[in-house]
Amino acid sequence: MGRSRGGLTTKIHALVDAHGLPIQIKLTEGQAHDGVSATDMLGLLGDGCMLLADRGYDSNALREKITSQGGYANIRPKSNRVEPPVFSPFAYKLRNRVERFFNRLKHYRAIATRFDRHDDNFMASVKLAAIRIWMRFNESVA
Repeated sequence: MGRSRGGLTTKIHALVDAHGLPIQIKLTEGQAHDGVSATDMLGLLGDGCMLLADRGYDSNALREKITSQGGYANIRPKSNRVEPPVFSPFAYKLRNRVERFFNRLKHYRAIATRFDRHDDNFMASVKLAAIRIWMRFNESVA
């Protein structure tokens, strides 16, 4: 966990599937750039997968890595790009599933308020909450 102007901060990066269920979760320092941490998480993307991400992840290196793995990058380009890449606003609307996952994650008070001072304890809390989200999705309705 890194120290920034506001004190101790931590960013949670999540790779979710089409249902909004977490596949991979990673913690980084608050001052770390988003695009750098995303390259570590792309090992699970295969042929035909589409990565939907916000402007914080917009970089040519990330787009090239995704296309080299056989996937597609639909990342909203930054406003200061001279030649913006291809972007589909229709497909980008599906990114709300990632936002829904983070909203479900914030229902757990220890994660929303970040009580834990150590990153290992905080990551354990995030993973426990993710497991509960998976279990609620897969529970029987009978």
